[in-house]
Amino acid sequence: MQSSSSEHGRNESGAALLAETATGDNAPPLSVSEISQALKRAVEQRFGHVRVRGEISGFKRAASGHCYMGLKDESAVIDGVIWKGQAARLAFVPEDGVEVIATGKLTTYPGRSKYQIVIERLEVAGEGALMQLLEQRRKALAAEGLFADERKQRLPFLPRVIGVVTSPTGAVIRDILHRLADRMPSHVVLWPVIVQGEGAAEQVARAVTGFNAMAEGDVVPRPDLLIVARGGGSIEDLWAFNEEVVVRAIADSAIPVISAVGHETDTTLADFAADRRAPTPTAAAEIAVPVRAELLAMLAQASLRASTAIRRHVDRLAERAANVVRLLPKRESLFTVQAQRVDELAERLPRVLGTRLELAQAFLARRADRLRPNLVRARIADGETRLEGLSRLLDQLHPERPLERGYAKVTARDGATLVNATGVRKAKAVTLHFSDGAVDARVEEAGKAPYSKPRKSASKPGQPGLFD
Repeated sequence: MQSSSSEHGRNESGAALLAETATGDNAPPLSVSEISQALKRAVEQRFGHVRVRGEISGFKRAASGHCYMGLKDESAVIDGVIWKGQAARLAFVPEDGVEVIATGKLTTYPGRSKYQIVIERLEVAGEGALMQLLEQRRKALAAEGLFADERKQRLPFLPRVIGVVTSPTGAVIRDILHRLADRMPSHVVLWPVIVQGEGAAEQVARAVTGFNAMAEGDVVPRPDLLIVARGGGSIEDLWAFNEEVVVRAIADSAIPVISAVGHETDTTLADFAADRRAPTPTAAAEIAVPVRAELLAMLAQASLRASTAIRRHVDRLAERAANVVRLLPKRESLFTVQAQRVDELAERLPRVLGTRLELAQAFLARRADRLRPNLVRARIADGETRLEGLSRLLDQLHPERPLERGYAKVTARDGATLVNATGVRKAKAVTLHFSDGAVDARVEEAGKAPYSKPRKSASKPGQPGLFD
C-alpha cells in the first residue's frame, strides 16, 4: 500500500506542493514588478549622482534622437543612455574607443532586469583621450578623401567680396578688417557665429553652407573667398572646428576657404579640410589679398619694362631698316634710264605734234571741196523731191481715199471690216461707209447670180479704177 503525504501535501523529501506561510513569517510574497520597482528605487536613492569613467563601446543614435552605448573597462560593462534633449547639448559626438567620464544617475530597466546609467553630461577623460578621439576622427575623414590635395581649390588672386565666419565681437574680426584695409580695401560680408560651446559647430557649418547657397545678383553679394576664423585657446575651446559637420561643410564648399583657427601651433580638422590654412586670422587676411601698394609698384615696373622693351624693339627695327637702306641703290640711279627716256620724248614731242598738225590740215583741205554750199543745196532739193513723192503715194494708199471715188466700206455693227460676201451674210446687219457719211443696212438673200469681178475692159469710159 502506497504511503501518503502529510496533510499539507509534503512529499518524502519534505518539500511542500502548495505555498504556505511559515510560523512567525507574516511578509506577503512580492510580484516581479514590485521587486523590480523596489530595486529601481533603491538603486536610484543610493546612486542618484555618480561619475563613471570608461571607454565608449557600441555607440548608436536611435531614430528618436536618444543615444545608447556601453561604458567598459578591463573587467566590467555598464549600459548607458543619453536622452534626446541631453544628446543635442553634448560638446562632442561620441565615438567608440574614446575614454570618457559620464555624469548622471544609476537606474534599472525592469523590462530586462538590467541596470544602466542615465547620462546627463559626457566629457572626454583627459586631454590624452581627447587627442585620441581627434586622431581617430582625422583618420576616418582622411580615408574618405576629404583632406586630399586634389580637392583643394586655388584662391582668387583679387577677390571682390570676402565672406568671414567668426564671432561678431572680439579681436578676430577687427584684426581681419584692419589688415584688409591696410593691404587692399575689400568688401567684407560677416556671418556671425559662436565659436565655442554648445551649438558652435552647427552654426559654423550653417554659415559656410549659407554663403555657398547665395546667388549672383542677390542683395548680399556672394563671396569669392571665405575665411573661417577663431582666436587661440585650448583644445576644448577649439573643439567645434574638429566636429565632422564643420569639416564636411568646408570640404564641400564651392567657394575657396581659408581656415584660421587658433594660433600658429594650433591645428584643427577644419585646417585639413580648408583649401588653405593660415596660422592666425591676421595671416588669413594677408593670404586673402595682395598689397595694393605692391601691386601698383609691380604695375609701374611692368609698364616701365614694357616701354623699355618696345623702345628697344623699335630701335632694333630702325637699325635693321637703316642697314637695308644702305644696301639699296641710290634714288638717282634707280630713275636714270627713265629720266633719259623722258628727255628724249620731250625733244621728239614738238616735232611729232607739228607733223600731226600738218597731216590734219592737208586732210581738211581735201575734204573742204565736198562741203561747198551748192552741193549741199542740191542734196537737200533731191531729198525734198523724194519726200513729196512718198507723201503723194501715202495719200493715194489711205484706206478712205477710194470712198471719194464712189466706193463704200462695209463693216459689221461691232466695227469689224467685212471684205467678202460670206462675212456680210453672217453679219446680217452692216454699216456702209461713204465719203460723206455712213448708212446702216440689213442683208437679205437674193436669187441673183453671184457678183463677179469685172474685167478692166468692162469699165465705163471715164470711170477710174479703185486705185487709178
